[in-house]
Order: sequence, then C-alpha cells, then structure tokens
Amino acid sequence: DTPVGKVGLAICYDLRFPQLFMQMRAQGAEIFTLPAAFTHKTGAAHWQSLLRARAIEQQCYVIAANQCGWHDAPDQPQRRQTWGHSQIIDPWGEVLCELAEQPGLAVANLNPQQQQQIRNNMPLFQHQRL
Repeated sequence: DTPVGKVGLAICYDLRFPQLFMQMRAQGAEIFTLPAAFTHKTGAAHWQSLLRARAIEQQCYVIAANQCGWHDAPDQPQRRQTWGHSQIIDPWGEVLCELAEQPGLAVANLNPQQQQQIRNNMPLFQHQRL
C-alpha cells in the first residue's frame, strides 16, 4: 500500500505472463511497476504492446522503467543494446508518458477516479471465465 494506491511489482520477463498480473490485481493492485531490460530487438517488437495489454486487461496503471543504451554482457562476445522507451500507461491503455532511447524522467498524473470509472463501466472481473 502507498499513498497513491496498492502497487504490484514485476520485473522484465514477467511482463510476458498475464497470470502474474491477474494475481496481483486479484490481491488489490491498482498500479503495476516494472523495471526491465528489454533488448532493442524484443523491445521494438513487444515492449509497448505487452505493457498496454497488461494495463487494459487488468485495468491498472503500468509504470515501466526500461534500461537503455549499450551494455557489456560478460556471458556474450558482443555488447548488448537495450530498448529504453520507459512508459506510464493508464488503465484504458493510453500511453500517458513515453521516453525515448535515452535516460530521462517520466511523469504523469494518475487518476484513481478515472480508474474506478473504467472498472465500473467494464467490470471484467465479474465477467471473467476460467
């Protein structure tokens, strides 16, 4: 619990597993935070799509900080490039803030009333079938 809501934490590769986010939402999460190091290749192809999907399907804010730049990889012969593009996404899937492929600070206003309105208008968890 925080002053702005209940926060769930996942890291990097966890983003690919919606069940984890579903479980955090079931435990009351309103905001997901996600530090990551998606590579340039996987970031370009999947990063924003996965972030928006988790926000939309769980009706939660997503605050995702992704590493950017070139990095030495001791277990690989080449340096590794990460994607960057840290983002804040609202429960409707709108990107409120997106950084480029460079360090920076992402800032956005989170609106708990808007989040509750989305959840009331589309009560996904009452309709869920497993």
